[in-house]
Amino acid sequence: MGTLLYGSSGMEVGFDDRALMHLQVVITAKLRRQESFVFSWTDSAGVGSGRTTIWLDPSSTLCYRYFGSRIPSINREWIDALMSSANSAGGLYFTTEPGIDAPVRRLRT
Repeated sequence: MGTLLYGSSGMEVGFDDRALMHLQVVITAKLRRQESFVFSWTDSAGVGSGRTTIWLDPSSTLCYRYFGSRIPSINREWIDALMSSANSAGGLYFTTEPGIDAPVRRLRT
């Protein structure tokens, strides 16, 4: 289970390493183009099954921490779906890889 660390608040959000890699590709592409957007996901039952949204802009402090040392292969279809979402008015909404169900856990705020 990898971790996305967000901002100076120390918010930690757990994603499967493979999901985190796909999110990193999409988020980095958007921020490299100086594009700001919201990023939302559904929390796991362990943290209340709610929904969380954060604002990302080029000045955001992000750290991607992976549990494993192997770099996952990239599913272009999943990247395209996430990027399409990120480019929409509603912003990036995390969806799991087609055929996979992986919960998102907020670890610490």
